[in-house]
Amino acid sequence: MSSIIVCPLNKVKEAARISGATHMLTLLGKEQKVSRPDSIPASQHLHLSFSDVTEPTEGFVAASASDIEQLIEFVTVQWKADTPLLIHCWMGISRSTAGAFIALCANQPHRSEFVLARALRSASPSASPNRRLVEFADKFLGRDGRMNEAIRLMGRGSDAFEGTIFEMFLEDTS
Repeated sequence: MSSIIVCPLNKVKEAARISGATHMLTLLGKEQKVSRPDSIPASQHLHLSFSDVTEPTEGFVAASASDIEQLIEFVTVQWKADTPLLIHCWMGISRSTAGAFIALCANQPHRSEFVLARALRSASPSASPNRRLVEFADKFLGRDGRMNEAIRLMGRGSDAFEGTIFEMFLEDTS
């Protein structure tokens, strides 16, 4: 059974070490840098640069449809869902949890968005997935608004300075 590990930027090396992640998805602002763990080849790392905003805002870079297309391509084609995937953002609360939710939905089209959102909430009480990322993914994945509604019903996560390392598992369909 494959898994997705989510963490804040300052826990990337620790999360990679304890999980054995082979692929990494970085979701940071354009000014933020990450040092990729040696255990993850550059060819298995996607770094997308956009701010944690839910709509275009002066002085910030909002995620684009193209960003989310790249994210979905990475988590469904580049990552084979047979090894751990590490997803991180600055604080491990918004962009990375949206990325994890998108990866779960993209790799498990048969599973309910609402079940996956509840699993995300259970794994991370502070998770507050970025709605802009989810809105684009919902359209690309043909989820007819269900991803958006699942995140809306999930609600904002508990207050936290930063998220903790957590892991979610893909359902074994073999």
